[in-house]
Amino acid sequence: MNVKKHQIPAPDHLDAREFVIAVKRLADSLSYGSDSSPFLGSGSEYVQSRAYQPGDPVKLIDWRITARTGKVHVKEFEAPKQMPIYLLLDTSASMCISSLHKSKYAWALHLATSIALAAQARMSPVGILGCGESELHIKPTLSRTVVYQWAHQLRYHDFHETTSLASRVRQLIPSLKNKCLLFVLSDLHDPDGVAALKLLAQKHEVVVLQLQDPAERGIQGAGFFRGQEAETKRSFVGHGGSRWLDPEALSHELNRGGIDHLLLKIDKPFLPALRHFLKARDYFGKGAR
Repeated sequence: MNVKKHQIPAPDHLDAREFVIAVKRLADSLSYGSDSSPFLGSGSEYVQSRAYQPGDPVKLIDWRITARTGKVHVKEFEAPKQMPIYLLLDTSASMCISSLHKSKYAWALHLATSIALAAQARMSPVGILGCGESELHIKPTLSRTVVYQWAHQLRYHDFHETTSLASRVRQLIPSLKNKCLLFVLSDLHDPDGVAALKLLAQKHEVVVLQLQDPAERGIQGAGFFRGQEAETKRSFVGHGGSRWLDPEALSHELNRGGIDHLLLKIDKPFLPALRHFLKARDYFGKGAR
């Protein structure tokens, strides 16, 4: 892999082997208490009964129809089709700037990889879309090798990438032929991001995991201030009551658009809340509807 001028390796300060161990443990933690396999026996959805053929398992005999017709019939089942999952990972500059040892971007990458592994364990194919300047778009797959490939690639990131969440979402929508579950891992600093996500949620299930650095909370209530956007270097005048700085108002707006939202404060122990959030909604066990 070629590393660009502004890219730096290992934002989590782990080597490749330690990274794999960490994300595997996190995946097990996020899926704890869930059935690791939704495919039991010959499937869970009854389709029809048909005449018995030599070699059919005795346990599949449909005794009711057999008794009524006098001929042995067996039940046929169809295993549930799992809903494809997309991970929309924000790789923009604001995700990389951090007041802590571990940045929003490092956490987002760990979570994205862990969610992918947990979903694949439930037989859900997983794809990823980079929402920065990187041209990363991998369609849903059940291959863990592919997941580790893009995860290791994304461990090299560029401090100078601009956000493209809104534009990437709008580009993705026409390509989604079937209903999908989409996880968005971002700080939501794209001013057009919410509108694009609400459009996406009209036909798909959308989950936003918003990562927040403690320095961002410190701006609230600070009155008017002059700042500079991390991605574009463009100066602006803001204030502590700006809507993009108010997670509660943002969560309310997303929920009204049919989008599940969870704020992850990276200076707090957020994993128990995230685990409960995922388990309560059974995201990894969803079938196509």
